[in-house]
Amino acid sequence: MVALTLALIAVAYLDRVCIATAAPAIKAELGLDDSQMGMVFSAFTFAYAIFEIPSGWLADRYGARVTLTRIVLWWSLMTAMTGLATGFLSLIALRFLFGIGEAGAFPAMARAYSRWLPSRERGRSFGLAIMTGAVAGAITQPLVVLLLEHTSWQRVFALFGCVGVGWAALWWWWFRDDPRQHRSVNQGELAEIAAGGAEDRPHGHVQWRILMRNRTLMVLCTMYFCVIYGWYFYLTWMPTYLLRARGFELREVGWLAALPLLSIALGVFLGGWISDRLVLRLGSRRGRQACGLVGLPVAAAAVLGGVLTKDPMTSALLLALGGGAAALGVAPAWAVSLEIGGVHAGVVSGAMNMFGNLGGTLSPLVIGSALQRWQSWDSPLISVAVLYLAAAVCWLVIDPGDRIEQG
Repeated sequence: MVALTLALIAVAYLDRVCIATAAPAIKAELGLDDSQMGMVFSAFTFAYAIFEIPSGWLADRYGARVTLTRIVLWWSLMTAMTGLATGFLSLIALRFLFGIGEAGAFPAMARAYSRWLPSRERGRSFGLAIMTGAVAGAITQPLVVLLLEHTSWQRVFALFGCVGVGWAALWWWWFRDDPRQHRSVNQGELAEIAAGGAEDRPHGHVQWRILMRNRTLMVLCTMYFCVIYGWYFYLTWMPTYLLRARGFELREVGWLAALPLLSIALGVFLGGWISDRLVLRLGSRRGRQACGLVGLPVAAAAVLGGVLTKDPMTSALLLALGGGAAALGVAPAWAVSLEIGGVHAGVVSGAMNMFGNLGGTLSPLVIGSALQRWQSWDSPLISVAVLYLAAAVCWLVIDPGDRIEQG
């Protein structure tokens, strides 16, 4: 089950990241400016954000099997159709529809984890999943550069759109929402899953007022907004920054833009693995808090260093370090969303991811606007560092024991 979700996230990031590397070619052919390209980047994340909670509710209500199959088929179609864009309006509409389609992938995956995994394995599993996405995104950067040397960006999107269809067919054939209904799960595994705190109660009525009054959920959403704001700089504008602000060649950019994503991959894996181990030694609250409290201040310092240094390679390396350090708290955040959410794990994790992607929506807009008006990279990157520090403060308040009452 975990292996299939790793493949899911890899396909998601393949389709999500390819537009960042193809952006210079798209801008040139469709006649877009920096501000318009920022809006194209944000169209996906805005749609993805606002449909996270509804899709998370659908995963809680109908299960991860049907929800993820629908999600992947939709986003694969929209990825392929991106190549049909003929101008700004059609491109932004297709990216918006792509965002609607991909919304709910992580909450549905969280719902599957809450049914199939003991609590002590969830941080590590989320770390592996998000690490896989970052690695896939890193591989996508040079892969798109290579493909663009031989074919058009339209055909690249059509090719990537085909990958998800095969995953959806495999998932529908193999996965079952209840592990007790799967032929390959034996009694020993079922006993271990049950003893580890897996959630097997039916999804009840969502008491939205109770959710909105939960302090940990509100602070968790704020923290994730700040972290993903910075994350989306790496997913969208990083290749352009290396080309225009630091003077690298396109072939160099493919690999240098992959470095932050590889660093993020390492960060999310280490954060999930370390937090699971620290929970056993320090308890749930301190164990989940530690990685964010350490990693985010380091990330802020690294991003500021990347802005201030005059050496292009040092800047690229410091920014990569910043992405990885900030990612240390990502997998623990997903583990906390499951721990406080219970039977509403899909809705709670969807709420957190919604706010995160609202941050991801804002980030490309801020950068695109700063470039269009002031030709400045410094101010938007400094805002990334400031929000990383704000996220570290949020971790002081987050408490996995602050569970939401069950409706």
